[in-house]
Formats: sequence, C-alpha cells, structure tokens
Amino acid sequence: MDRRRFVILVADSVGCGALPDARAYGDEGSDTLGNTSRAVGGLALPVMGRMGLGHLTPILGVPPDPSPVAFHGRMAERSKGKDTITGHWEMMGIVLSEPLALYPHGFPPEILEPFLRETGAPGVLGNVVASGTEIIQRLGEEHQRTGKPIVYTSADSVFQIAAHEETVPLETLYAWCRTARRILDPFKVARVIARPFVGTPGSYVRTYNRKDFALATPGPTVLEKLVDARVPVFGVGKIPDIFDRKGITDEVHTAGNADGLAKTEALLDRVDHGLVFVNLVDFDMLYGHRNDPVGYARALEEMDRALPRILGKLHPGELAAITADHGCDPTTPSTDHSREHVPLLVHAPGRGGGGLGTRGSFADLGATVSDFFGVRHETGRSFLGELAR
Repeated sequence: MDRRRFVILVADSVGCGALPDARAYGDEGSDTLGNTSRAVGGLALPVMGRMGLGHLTPILGVPPDPSPVAFHGRMAERSKGKDTITGHWEMMGIVLSEPLALYPHGFPPEILEPFLRETGAPGVLGNVVASGTEIIQRLGEEHQRTGKPIVYTSADSVFQIAAHEETVPLETLYAWCRTARRILDPFKVARVIARPFVGTPGSYVRTYNRKDFALATPGPTVLEKLVDARVPVFGVGKIPDIFDRKGITDEVHTAGNADGLAKTEALLDRVDHGLVFVNLVDFDMLYGHRNDPVGYARALEEMDRALPRILGKLHPGELAAITADHGCDPTTPSTDHSREHVPLLVHAPGRGGGGLGTRGSFADLGATVSDFFGVRHETGRSFLGELAR
C-alpha cells in the first residue's frame, strides 16, 4: 500500500446554516458561521475563503471566491440529534435512526441511586439542565464544603460530573465517570463527561483535564476498519474519547485549539502514513456554549492563520478535509448545539478545486476516507472520484 496521509480537522460546532428539519429542534435560523460574521462586523478568513468557504453560506467578510483552490461543499446530517457523538459517529459510518437519550428534567433515581451506591459519593448537587460554567459558580462552594459532585446535563445526551481538583482528585473523578458510564450504557446516554475545575468561590474556571467516556458504537466504524487493514489512526484532541478508543492507534492529548493545531503540525512532521483525525474543541466549549461571537470569531481567525502551515505539509496524492460535527450558533438565545449543515473544504494538492454540492450524509466523509485507503465501506457516498476531475 502507498504511504500517504488523510487529515480531518473537525472545527467543533462550526455549522454553516440550518438543516431543513431545524425547526423540530428549535434551531430555525441558526447559522453559526454566517451569524457570527454579522455579529462581529465581518470575519477575516483569507485561507478558508480561497478554499471556497464563502460558497457555503453568506459570510460577511468572506465573499464566494470565483476560482477556489480547494473543493468545497457542505454536509447534511442523516442521524437524529445534534451532538458531538452523533456527528462524529456519522462521519465514520454510523448513522443513528433514533436519537440518544435526553434527560431534560434531570436523572431519575434508577440512575442516581446505583451511581451513589457504587461510587460512595456523599450525594450529588444539581441534577438539572445547566450551563457548565454557570453551575460551577452557583454550586462550587457547596461542592467544596460537602464533597458532593455536581451532576448536570444539557440539551445533548450527556451525564456531566463537575468537581474541584483540590476537593476530588482527578483519578477519583475519572473513576466515578467510569462507574456512571457502565450504569448508563443500558439507558443509551451518549457521553459521561468529567468536568474538573479550579479556583475560588466566584472565580471558578474549568480546566483542560476534561475527559469524555463514550457509549460504544452499535457497529464497527471506518476507524476500526482502517486499523484492521493496518492503517494507523491518530486521534488528536477528544477524538479517542468520542470513539471509546476503538479504532485509534495513537492518541494525542491537547489543551485547546492553539495546542491542537500546533500538535497536528508537529505530527505531520513525523508521520508519513495514516489518518490524522483532529477535534478542535474551543469553538464549542469556550465560545458557542457561552454565546460569545467575538471569541468565536477570534478562534476562527486563529485557525485560518494556522492552516497554511498544516496544509503545506501535504504532498500530491494526500488529502485534508475541514469540517464540523454540528452547529452552536453563539448569536441565538440558546446556548445549546444547533441542527445545521457543516462545511466540507477539501485540500487536494495538485488537483485544483471545485464544488462538491450538499452531501446527503456526514458519512460521505468516512466513505471517502475508506476509498482513499482501499478499505470497504457500506455507508455514505465517496467523493474521492470527484476530486480527480
């Protein structure tokens, strides 16, 4: 097999316009990229603009380039839902016909009672739908006084446990999460998330020691098929967590977007074969969920400045795709994810550019990865042949 690389950069939550069924999710009018651009008076994204980003949705400051240097399109989600797990799984060939479980009124006794019994935790605080940054300010002092973990959820399928790193050691928090993961498997909750924080009352801040514990996929993903075919898979950021470390040969931990971009660049200096699958979480975690369009815009521009160094590492015959897993429009009243199309920008050195249209599923990306490495796939429609024209 030829030694070559395929890079996927997932700009977590950078959607590009509401899907046709967005109204059913309360997301009509959401457009993370477009609305952010207008909220800040325009975006400066010259690299992605030249790649064709302006063709995907009206973006102030990023007009449609008449001769894009990359292939550009957008992808629609077939799965039910709008969370991280659903989006990433579909990219790698798992399309969900039923949404994962949500708990808009908190978790019932049949979940919390075994959790407390098996962990020995002295109780829980919260057990509500909440913003993670808000709930630690509200309950952090009581948590430190009592040792009770803060448990909360969101509009996504998540069981989140927040604890101060000086009150609950990280390894204890992670052990609690592993216990919760096992209890929640039959309930089809997508993720258990450890949400450690530090600081003092009134000024608590979350740390990058977050860890996700994902539900196992209902079938093999493209990642697992690649590993079976002896193709290395490098998971950067929270990718290993999302796939429960299945189909991952090497893990690269990151502390935010800048670190993730730098580590991706360094990885490409030493790796000459395989899939490099990167999640850049700050768009979602720091700005989308906090309704901060200014911070969101700054993060987009930071990514754009880093792209030439990353894309410049690739040789003819290699590919890089920039995409997202859902939206999280920071300009709407909601702080939750939004049901949106996601961008698809494909850098193919030596092949020029062109339109890829609106793809019917995120799984088209996984199908293309499969074709690229000569691995069989059952889901999605590969666009690899469309890059050869």
